[in-house]
Amino acid sequence: MYSIRASFVLLFAFLAACAAKDFSSDDPRLARLASDREAVWWAWFTNDTTKLHQLLADQVVAINMGDSTWQDRASVLSSAREFVKSGGKLLRVSFPRNERQVFGDCAVLYSTYEIELEQNGQRIVQRGRATEMFIWKNGVWQNSGWHLDSGS
Repeated sequence: MYSIRASFVLLFAFLAACAAKDFSSDDPRLARLASDREAVWWAWFTNDTTKLHQLLADQVVAINMGDSTWQDRASVLSSAREFVKSGGKLLRVSFPRNERQVFGDCAVLYSTYEIELEQNGQRIVQRGRATEMFIWKNGVWQNSGWHLDSGS
């Protein structure tokens, strides 16, 4: 119960911090949202530290599926490094269902995801749900946090 309540508090604090200004559907920033989000996933699974430093907010909070700890930026970077070091490879990522809310320079994406990985010579498909928060900063959408679950 505490973790659900804490997640809502973090989400509402994030939304309250966002400027409540109009965001036109033809704003060029909107076109970047999906590509910057996908770039974060690829950067993590390939340990592209240059991209990760560009696309992760300094105060990122990550709640991953099946993990009882919450990760800060240093932990996210470390886990990306460890995934690649273990020989893991991302083969494919897709987001079959997406909903978005945009509040000025802040956006929340709700989606289902599917990733295909290769680990120890075996292909693994993982599916789940994601809630991701983004902040428009330095000309990109920086991922400021996410919560992944199995969807079941």
